[in-house]
Parts: sequence; structure tokens; C-alpha cells
Amino acid sequence: MSESTYDDLAGIVDLFGALTRTELEDALDELAFKEGRETDTDALSGAISDAVDAYYLVAYDSDEADDELLTVGPMAFPTLPPRAEDLPHILDYPVRDVPRNDLVEQVESRLRGAAARAVQSGDIDEIARLLDVTYDLEAWADADVASIRDKLDAALAEEGQA
Repeated sequence: MSESTYDDLAGIVDLFGALTRTELEDALDELAFKEGRETDTDALSGAISDAVDAYYLVAYDSDEADDELLTVGPMAFPTLPPRAEDLPHILDYPVRDVPRNDLVEQVESRLRGAAARAVQSGDIDEIARLLDVTYDLEAWADADVASIRDKLDAALAEEGQA
């Protein structure tokens, strides 16, 4: 999937503040219907998972919601695919407000775990990618993830990649 596709997913989610995976899949299915094409549910599910893995979308676990909610992540520059602006009028989904501080804590925790796994496995490409995420996360959330970045930098230096 391309970054523009991930940004489109983020744009759709941004219309509602947050959506469940099922709601996002339904929204994408509705857009495909409006364009007169069929949707590939496996491809949709894969694209959403890939966007989460790439931090274009982030999952938010809430005690109030039955399913995890997806919201715009630090790597995204949300854009709207054609005709998406009609989705709030077509779909009866609530506009949700995700508590920013809780969301940032969850994203930082996820990033910390991903960084530890990447460093442990010596995956240089993943370490470099996560290093980029740290910068975007700090700009997106005014978060301080310098300790994570330092570990990633040290791992790159150890591998001679810095």
C-alpha cells in the first residue's frame, strides 16, 4: 500500500474522530459502492493493519468501547478520497473524541515495545523506521520519547548504520 492510501484511511477516520475497524471497513465499502466497484475485504483488512503498523492509524483501547478504536496517527497527513466527505451523512456513526493524553500514552507504550523488539532482533530497517516515528510522534503529540530514540540511535551506531 502507498502512503497516500494510508493518508486516505486517516482522512476517513478523522471525519469521525475515531472508528472501529469494522466501521472503517464499512466506510471503505460504501466508497467503493459509490464508485461502482467491488471491495476486496481481505485487502481492506490488510491495508488497515498495515496503516496501523506504519503509525498512520493508531489503536486506542477504551473501557467505554467494545472494540478498539482507530484514530489518526503521528505519521499521517489525512486526506479525503473522492466522495468521502459524504460519509458522515450516509453512515450513522458517532463522532468520537479520544482523550489525547491516554492515546499518547498508549502510542508511546506501543512504540517502546516495538523499539525493544527491533533492537533485540537487530532489524536495522525497522530500527530506522521507528526512529522516524519518534520524531513524528513528538511533533504530533508534544511527547518526549528521547529515551526510545536514544536506544534506537545506539542500536544503529552499534551496527555501523548511524
